Amino acid sequence: MILYKTNQNWLGDVSHLFKSWTMTRIVRAVGIMGVYSLVACLVIEKMNWGEYVQLNTSIFSLLGVILSIFLVFRTNSAYDRWWEARKQWGALVNNTRNFAIYVDSMYPEEEEDTRHWMASHVSNFCIALVDHLREGTELDKLIFLPKEEREVYEKKDHIPNYISQQIFKKIAADHREGTINEGDYINIKIQHQSFLDILGACERIKKTPIPFSYAVYLKIFISAYALLLPFALVTSFHMMAVPLAMFLFFALLGVELLGEEIEDPFGLDCNDLPTGDIAHTIKKNVFEILENRKPIATHERELYEKVF
Repeated sequence: MILYKTNQNWLGDVSHLFKSWTMTRIVRAVGIMGVYSLVACLVIEKMNWGEYVQLNTSIFSLLGVILSIFLVFRTNSAYDRWWEARKQWGALVNNTRNFAIYVDSMYPEEEEDTRHWMASHVSNFCIALVDHLREGTELDKLIFLPKEEREVYEKKDHIPNYISQQIFKKIAADHREGTINEGDYINIKIQHQSFLDILGACERIKKTPIPFSYAVYLKIFISAYALLLPFALVTSFHMMAVPLAMFLFFALLGVELLGEEIEDPFGLDCNDLPTGDIAHTIKKNVFEILENRKPIATHERELYEKVF
């Protein structure tokens, strides 16, 4: 995710935009549009076909309004998904802190092994969730994972769910043994349940993109509008129709592709959520609460760019 301070540096903020893979795609598409418009305008101008190619620009103005309405809905739906994902990860930060505080109050300081086990598993739940929402959990990123336990993890398809299950089994076992009283058990159970609620909400966002028919229709609409645009502009603006067509296409395509980029907020695009950094912030918070120390540094800030 690109971090910046609003109202600080106009040109500096604009320059961040060109670090995005989405902007690279837009620039390439606009370049192709420029070549297409140049060829179309040259043919019409050199062959004197202007009288035969007369498209009313007012029709394109009306179509532009209709297309803008579609794009507004597209952008709003994509941003709603991005913001909902951010709220879920914000809730995960708060709930893991609350969970760690409950664990800290229920287990005496002498039970160092239990505190370390809880801190490790809560941290691993968040770290595993990051990759689970991308291409699948990488076990090498998990911390304090014994070899025998790793072999069990390798057989699991849903690592965050399994880690959550192990945490609750530990809590339930301690409750049966009397280590945790009934009141504490009920309270910490609610905090634990919130982990799976957040997991389910993130999976819902990940697996429910904008309806396919709507997305395809919008792409066809933009493509058809762009292909006909030079023919509508050339009779009035002649060769100036080329930069005008490129600029209009830049505006329309940019809104569509930026919406596509933030529609899945869990990836590594420049405008996606910094879920990896959030997960490691949770790790530091949990270890500080339960072991009164920072964990061993095992994470560098993620590089958010499209990788092929």
